[in-house]
Amino acid sequence: MRALALACAALLPLCALAQAPAPAAMADAAGIAGQTPRIVADIDQTDVSINSTFAGSEILVFGSIQDGGPDTEVIVTVAGPPRAVTVRRLGRLGPIWANTASADIPYPPAFYAVASSAPLGTILPLEDDVRYRITAARAVRADGDSSDFVEALLRLRARDGAYVHLSDAVELREAALFRTTIPLPAALTEGDYTVRIFLLEDGVVARGETTLFVRKVGLERLLYNMAQDRPYLYGLMSLAIAIGAGWAASAAFSLLRR
Repeated sequence: MRALALACAALLPLCALAQAPAPAAMADAAGIAGQTPRIVADIDQTDVSINSTFAGSEILVFGSIQDGGPDTEVIVTVAGPPRAVTVRRLGRLGPIWANTASADIPYPPAFYAVASSAPLGTILPLEDDVRYRITAARAVRADGDSSDFVEALLRLRARDGAYVHLSDAVELREAALFRTTIPLPAALTEGDYTVRIFLLEDGVVARGETTLFVRKVGLERLLYNMAQDRPYLYGLMSLAIAIGAGWAASAAFSLLRR
């Protein structure tokens, strides 16, 4: 009897182990359930050159989504360098029209584009827009009470093609791959452009960022550097060119009259 009791006591731990789940399997299951979606993205070109024949361009933003779900959405933004802007309101003063009010907007991007895989109103929570400044209205930061002037700036730049909103323009493939094309206008400002990619599932869950470099090249670069570094020389050269062009036009008309 004593030998039988000892044998049963020895088998009890083995029975308990057989009934409990394996610790390694539990750790793997917890890791899969708690995985955070990740995004790996890039652009097809990192440099855009502006010369005398530049008529606009476009960039391809693409990437993969890791551990994404069926409700995954993507937003891509491209922001140009910030440039200070003064917006003025035209009003009537007696018989003439004149500037009656103005507001300085110090940090609006020279170019701003937003592309999304679905309408922003359905996928972007307000708190994420405020935090990351995703929409153009949030990207334009203004001092004081100048909301009317900000709206005017947004309208003007949207009309000129400097601010672009592309809804349903990000193509998703099986919630694993994405791509979109962002158009760049001919009147592109030189500087560093920030490309941001946001992954959303009931809010922003992951984001990435890269930089697009826009530079003037050739004669445009030479004239730009001269205007910035040696403005007096640039002014004298412009004056000389204007005088020379006027003299050449006068000489040409004199020959035609003979």
